[in-house]
Amino acid sequence: MSYAAYVFDAYGTLFDVHAAVRRYAGDVGPDGQLFSDVWRAKQLEYSWVRALMGGYQDFWALTEQALDYAFWRVPSVNKALRDRLLQAYWKLDCYPEVPATLRMLKAGGARIAILSNGSPAMLAAAVKNSALDTMIDDIFSVDEIRTFKTAPQVYDMVTTNYRLYPDAVSFQSSNRWDVAGATKFGFRTVWINRANAPDEYKDYGPSLILPSLNGLE
Repeated sequence: MSYAAYVFDAYGTLFDVHAAVRRYAGDVGPDGQLFSDVWRAKQLEYSWVRALMGGYQDFWALTEQALDYAFWRVPSVNKALRDRLLQAYWKLDCYPEVPATLRMLKAGGARIAILSNGSPAMLAAAVKNSALDTMIDDIFSVDEIRTFKTAPQVYDMVTTNYRLYPDAVSFQSSNRWDVAGATKFGFRTVWINRANAPDEYKDYGPSLILPSLNGLE
C-alpha cells in the first residue's frame, strides 16, 4: 500500500545523533560512547519535562544544556571541546540509505516531510549538509506550536497542513516512544529499530519494524 505522505523524524531516524561525538573521537577519548549516550538521553528528557510543565525552550537550547550535563556526568571528556561538538551537531551525517530511500518514495508521487523536535535552523542545516533539500518537500518543527513530541498537536501539524486523514500518512521514527505517540494519533507507523532495542508500549505498536530505512514502502 502506498501513502500520500511519508513523514520522518529527524534525529536518530534520518540523521545520526552520535556523529558529532564520533567526529572528535580521538579528542573525546574512551568514554565517547557513554558521553554521547548521556548527551542524547538528557536532550530528550529535557524536551519531555518541558512539554509536561508547559515551559518551552527550543531544541537547540536543550541540546546545549544536555551537553553541559554530559560534561558533568562524564568528567573524563575535556570541556574545551564544547564549541566544536556544538558546531558538529549542526552538520550531523545522515544514515547511508537515506538519500536513496527518499528519492524512491518521492519518485512514487508521495509527499516527503520531516516532523521533528528540532528548531527550524537546526533542521535546515542538517538537511542542507546531507544534500536532502531536493528530496524533502516540507519541514515541520515543533517550534511553531511550542511543545514537543508526543503531544498530539505535534502530529496534527502534518494532517492539518496536508489536509489528510491520519491513516494516509506513513510516519517513520527510530524512537519507540515517538512511534507510540504517532500510532495513538492514527498514523501508519514504522519503527526504525537501528539499535535492536526491545519493544515497548505494546498497546501502541508499529505497523512495521525495520532495522534501517531499507525496505520501506
